[in-house]
Amino acid sequence: MHHYFSLQGRIALVTGGTRGIGKMIAKAFVEAGATVYVCARDVEACQQTADELGAYGRCHGVAANLATEEGVLQLVARLGEQITHLDILVNNAGTTWGAPLESYPIKGWEKVMQLNVTSVFNCIQQFLPLLRKGGSAANPARVINIGSVAGITSHGEQAYAYGPSKAALHQLSRMLARELVGQHINVNVIAPGRFPSKMTQHIGNDERALAEDTALIPMKRWGREEEMAALAISLASTAGAYMTGNIIPLDGGFSL
Repeated sequence: MHHYFSLQGRIALVTGGTRGIGKMIAKAFVEAGATVYVCARDVEACQQTADELGAYGRCHGVAANLATEEGVLQLVARLGEQITHLDILVNNAGTTWGAPLESYPIKGWEKVMQLNVTSVFNCIQQFLPLLRKGGSAANPARVINIGSVAGITSHGEQAYAYGPSKAALHQLSRMLARELVGQHINVNVIAPGRFPSKMTQHIGNDERALAEDTALIPMKRWGREEEMAALAISLASTAGAYMTGNIIPLDGGFSL
């Protein structure tokens, strides 16, 4: 790997890192030389992922429920016992909820907003001391938030809280990028289109639904693991040192 894209010696945390996009990014970071901590609610999933990705380098699992403030504080305290600084924070943990407009439950709206927006803000807020220690003028710490093209386009698919939650995350990221740039912390957003994950498996496993879905994408296909991995490495490495406040669609042209 070219040294421009090396993450050797860096420490990274990937929330929601045991499956889907989070796992793609965690694996890429491990392969690039970082020491990676993956976080999810399931203790067993964290350990299995750490064991699997450990074949490529250094990976550790840390279980926490980030849907609550207490869970975020527990994660910060637990990691604080193991690391002295944090170079890269990837906020990938998220959820969705679909229902017809007339019967869309407020509890679904609140659940989506809590995990997709509030907990991301809380994670960044609580990890600031470790991020400040990790960043420097020559090599800023990186916060990479996983947004969505749903926060850019109007294709809601009856997941009425999801798009607004991601749009809020995009705007929050811009605000924090402006505020934290002077503290040597870069904040950027990857806004994915379709990638294989638990959230999209109901489409990917249905041949007709998949054909209808890909027909809406100019490139006529879903994104691939290596494409997500390459962009995440770019943002976390020298390639992303002069980038902050960007919302980057990775969607095969869908947001056009």
